[in-house]
This record gives sequence, C-alpha cells and structure tokens, in this order.
Amino acid sequence: MRLEPASADDEQLPERDRTDLRMPLVGAAAWLGALGATVLAGRALVGATAVLVLVGGGAALVLRGRRLAPLVAALVLVALAAGGGAALRIARVSDNPVADLAHEGAAVSVVGTVTSDVRRVHGGFADQQLWRLEVRTVTGRGRTVELAAPVLVLDDVGEEGAEGPLLGAEVQLRGRLLAADDPDTAALLRPSGPISVVEGPDVWWRAAGAVRSALRESVAHRPADQRALVPALVAGDDGDVSSEVQEAFRTTGLTHLLAVSGTNLTLIVGFLLVLARWGGVRGRWLVVVAAAGIVGFVLVARTEPSVLRAAVMGTIGLVAMSANGRHRALRGLGLAVLVLVLVQPSLAVSAGFALSVLATGGILLLGPPWRDALGRWLPRWLAEAVAVPTAAQLACTPLVAAISGQVSLVAVVANLLAAPAVGPATVLGLAGGLVTLVWAPLGRLLGTLASWCVAWLVTVAEHGATLPAAAVSWGTGAGSLVALTALTLAIALLGPRVVRRPLLGAVVVLVLVAAVLVRPPALGWPPGDWVAVACDVGQGDALVLRAAPGQAVVVDAGPDPGQVDRCLDRLGVHRVPLLVLTHFHADHVDGTSGVADGRPVDAVETTRLLDPPGGVAAVADGLAAEGSGSAPTASAAYAETRRVGAVTLQVLWPLPDSPTQGPGDGSTANEASVVLLAEVGGLRLLLTGDLEPEGQAALARLLPGLRVDVLKMPHHGSPHQDEDWLVSLEASVVLVSVGADNDYGHPAASALDPLRAAGAEVHRTDQEGDLAVLASGEVATGR
Repeated sequence: MRLEPASADDEQLPERDRTDLRMPLVGAAAWLGALGATVLAGRALVGATAVLVLVGGGAALVLRGRRLAPLVAALVLVALAAGGGAALRIARVSDNPVADLAHEGAAVSVVGTVTSDVRRVHGGFADQQLWRLEVRTVTGRGRTVELAAPVLVLDDVGEEGAEGPLLGAEVQLRGRLLAADDPDTAALLRPSGPISVVEGPDVWWRAAGAVRSALRESVAHRPADQRALVPALVAGDDGDVSSEVQEAFRTTGLTHLLAVSGTNLTLIVGFLLVLARWGGVRGRWLVVVAAAGIVGFVLVARTEPSVLRAAVMGTIGLVAMSANGRHRALRGLGLAVLVLVLVQPSLAVSAGFALSVLATGGILLLGPPWRDALGRWLPRWLAEAVAVPTAAQLACTPLVAAISGQVSLVAVVANLLAAPAVGPATVLGLAGGLVTLVWAPLGRLLGTLASWCVAWLVTVAEHGATLPAAAVSWGTGAGSLVALTALTLAIALLGPRVVRRPLLGAVVVLVLVAAVLVRPPALGWPPGDWVAVACDVGQGDALVLRAAPGQAVVVDAGPDPGQVDRCLDRLGVHRVPLLVLTHFHADHVDGTSGVADGRPVDAVETTRLLDPPGGVAAVADGLAAEGSGSAPTASAAYAETRRVGAVTLQVLWPLPDSPTQGPGDGSTANEASVVLLAEVGGLRLLLTGDLEPEGQAALARLLPGLRVDVLKMPHHGSPHQDEDWLVSLEASVVLVSVGADNDYGHPAASALDPLRAAGAEVHRTDQEGDLAVLASGEVATGR
C-alpha cells in the first residue's frame, strides 16, 4: 500500500478536517456492538445494552446543542443495531430444526450446497476431511424441513483417498448430527454412507477450480516448499505448507503472506489495471476492469468470510493509492467494518478480521508521520517502504502478542526484505496458473519464476527465525497486554520525532540490531528448582524430566521440531541421555529432529507397536537428519525400572504380549502408548501418552493402589477417559498438553471437572505456556 500525499484541495482545508474519524468511529461502534452480542449472553447482554443506552443517552443530553451530540447518538444506535443483528444471527443458527436434531444426536438425511473446499486434517486415528455445507433440506425424526442452516461435515478419508465434493455442488448424504461449539455453525455432521452429487458446481466455480488446479500444476515441478507457497501466496491455498515454514513465517511476522490478504487483491487488481491502461482502457472502463478483477479474485480464493474481508481491505488499499486516497480510504475503512459486521457478525470475534483492520488503519493513520520523518534523510520510496510495515506492525503488535504470547523483533526488517519479492511472486504465480490453462510449458516457465521469488521469502523467514532473539515471549495477561499497548502507542507517536534525526535514528537501529543478534538472559525462566516441564508445543506432547545440569530425559517430541527445540533451549538442555516416544502419531514424534538439533541423543525407546509406518519413518529420518541416527533404539520393556541421572523410570504399559504390528493407519496406536511412572526431585509423575479408557481400566486392575503427585492427562484431555481411575490416582497437579483452538475439542470439560472436584490443580499449555513442576510440587508457567 502506498501512502499518498494530500491533494491541493486538501491543503486548503482546516487542520481539524484533514483526518475525518467520524466514519471509522461508526465502524468501531458497530464492531463493539457485534462483539458484545457475540461474547455476552442472557442477562449480561441485556445489562450491557441498558448501560450503553443510558451512557449514550446521557452523553447526548450533556452535549445537546453541540456538534458532537449527533455523532454520539449515531454511535449508540449503530452499536445497538450491530449487536441486535449479531444476536439475531446467533439465535437463527442455534435455534432451528438442524440444531435441535443435533442436540438429540439424530440420524438424518440432508440435501445442501457445499460452501467450502474440502480440507484434510490429521486426526488421532486417521486422516479426516472437513468441509462446510449449507443445508437446504433435512429429514430426521420422521419429518422433513426446508431451511438454510450452516453445517460442518467431518468425514473419514476413504482408502481411495477421495478428494470429496467440489465447492458449489449440491449433494445429498446421510449421517448423524452432533452439537457444534461454533456460534456460526448449526451442527456437526458425520456421514454414514456415500455422498451423492445432485448437481455439479456452477460454471464460475468450475472455472475458479480450474484456475486453482492450473496454479498448482504450474509449480508442481518445483521443490516442496516452493510449490506449496506459490498457491498460498496467490490464492490462500496453504494446505501443503509445512509446519516448519509456517513457524518460521510466524516468528518473522510474515504469516499474512500465507493467507488471503488485502495485499493479494491490491497486487492482482493493480496489475490488471496496468495491463488495461497499456491496452488503451480509460475512464469508467477501468472501474469495470477493477470490479471484474475483485470478483475473479474472490471466486479463485473462495467466498469465505476471510476472503471477503481481504477483498474489502484490498479495495481500500486501491482507494488509498488514488488522489486524496488516505482520507477516502479512512472513510472506506469505517464503512467496510460497519457493513462486514452487519453482514457477518462472527467477524467481530475473528482474529484475522481484527488484524486486517488494525493493519490497514495503522498504515493510514501512523504511516504518513513515519514516512515524512524518514523522508527528511532517506529517499521517499525507501522512507515509504520502511513506514508501511512499521505502521502495520505497531498497530497489530498487542493483538499478535495476545494470540501468540510473543513479540517479533524482526518483523519490520523481514517484511522490508520480503516486499520486493511479494509482488512479482503473486503476479507471476497467477499468470502461470492462467497461462497453464492455455499452454502448459509457458505456464510452467512463469511458475518457475514465481517459485524463485518465493524461495527468497523462505530464505528471509528461515534465516530471520534462527536469529537469537527473533521474537521475545510476552505474557498474555491483562496487565502485560495493557503495558504492551501503552508501549506501542508511545513508539507510534514519539517514534517519528526520533527517526527524523539521522544520527538518533541510526543509534536506535543499532540498538535494535544488537537486541536481535544477542540472546537476552532468561529472566526467571526456567525456575531454579524445576524437575519436570510440559513444553508448549501446540496440539501434541513433549515432556522434559531434569536428569542433571544441562541434561534431561525427553518423553515425546511434539508435532513441530522448532517448538520442542526452543523449549529445550530455554531449559538449557544440551544433552538428552534418553528419548522416549510413547507412540508414533505425528503430534508426538514429528518434532524428533528438534530434540536432536544441536544436542546428542544417547538412546531412544519407543512403544512395541510400530504403527503408523509414516510416524516410524519420521522418527528415523528426524534422528538421522541431526546426526543421531546411530543412537540405539529399543522397545520400552514392560516393568523395567531404570535410573537416568536424577530420574527413575518404570514402564507400566504396554504389556509384553501386546502387538507389534498394526493395521497401518495408526488407529490402534493410542492404546499402545508407553506409560511411565517417573520419580524425580522427590515427586512421582505418571506420564500416560494417549492411553485410551480400556488401557486405563487395565492399569487400574494391575496397580490398584497407585498414587502419584503429578498426572500428565491422557490424550490431551479427550472426553474418553476412565474417570474413576484418574481420580483414584489422587494427583495434586494435572498437566494438560494441548494446542489452542484445536479441531478436536481438547480438553473436554467432562474430563477435567472430576479432577478439579477431587482437589487437583489443572494446568494447560494452551493457556499458560510451558508448565514447570517445581520440587515443592508447585507449578510455574512460561507466560
């Protein structure tokens, strides 16, 4: 986005009229109204509405006769209208025949239209696929009803690996409805038979699908990261982007490049306008070209709320490039927020929506002062190139910290380095897809050029993420976020006064460079008397038992090498005398290379069941990649007790006659999890992997008097537990290793509430970060 100077007409306006914030305030009022209606319920919503009316009415009366009175009254009315619309939509989704049947767990037959692409996810037992369906007709419990209700379909991937129905197709299927937690979804549908296509997608959906397919084909010959990133950059098709690349982009503040954003639309439509001008198109016909480009972008990237939001923000970006564009774009931003939250109230609680609005507003409001200050001693193009990512990053920093628990120190530089490649990669990628439809060889050539550009993006992300202090951890509590917000506001407002002076600006830059290149000393982490840590590795397990200074037994490696590697670095672990992998599901073994990254692994023990094969291969590859492939690997021997430094381990499960070969899909792997009883620092810890209720019941029979101090909750707090056995352990501390906003509903309240009722302290990595168990039995958190 370019920061245009004010036009000649604007120069003649009074200063107070140059930045008109009335429409942005209206948009903010609508946003807050929809947010309140979505978050609050019942009496709380009624009370909040009453307070809003009283405060707004009182303010309007006090200001009566002044210019602000109409604005205050308008803001109150807009907030009430948006809140009412959100409440009505929530009621419509949650109170309809489909939702009623879902609460009964009814078997139904439905007819509806597919409203999203099929997305494959890795489940605990097997791969599954998700897609959204707008139900038009539902038959269940002896009656048929016509309606419009959004449903999420969760289907197992068949042996043939079928791709599932196409977006826009009308389908008929049978299955069982289950209650959904998402306020925008009436129910969850689990199909129980074949899916029949009643009518195929309309021509525009088929055309958009052909473009997406051609886009992937144009880069199919390139290395894995490049062929995954080009579709992600052009159309938000990020299903094949590896977790390592996603983590690197997240650390360096480049995540927005992996999703559909306003920048995508601005680049694509801007390119189309340039071509149109070359072709002699002028005047209003350029508006037609831009409108066609926006519609085409939405169809290719899909008409999901995030895409519509990105299209609107991109349109505002185009407006900002016109004469007097900044002021028109600010008004457009307020209007866009108003319209979007009225049409799709759930956007009010969407992090993506908030980040888009904050980034766009930051560029429009904060960007010009930074650009003008830097422009005193830098070329204007370079000043603008620095000001845009700086303004966007400052505006988004508090929210990003609230979501991720960290603040990126390299985001501005990474975005600055990446910027020259983003435009060519996007335009060449789209051109490669379109040309492939006509002549594949030329399309592959353009795809190759686009992949070279994204290779630079990967280089920037990977090298930036490896810097000693690329990102710093930040608390997600109210106090920490308020302090960070105040700090970013101070930098945003005072920063231009600092950087306008070349010498002072250079000193600030040097300080930032030193802060990034030199790892700061750990302040209070890890606690000096820690004996065990549950690492925050997302939806997975990684437990660390302190064996000696700089050495630890690691039980499971989580789903991502970077996450477990950083956790071990924070703990000062330089050697792993023993790595235990409870079973071979990806969320426990895919991070194996991170455990071995820069630290020797002396021995590896695993479950007896070598299934699924992909997990077994991932462990071997991960160890070999980091030079630990020669570490002796053996099955954990039942009832064996061994001592590793200060850690004593006893294997309680699986039994010695348990299977060693599975069906190949990992469906029996959980039940074969290695269960360990560990003693360290005077505490007894039970590490349960993903053991299922049947295995838990068997352990209850084998060890009826077992008592422990600390329990690692089985299977991330799945609702399927042997409640009586878990309570009987009398653990005073329960650790739940789980990822935020995971697709499985972990942890379930039904699993945790009995333990809390029995007096246990329950701690979760998704809410508290790394969890350190101290020798005193207390728990310290990494956030």
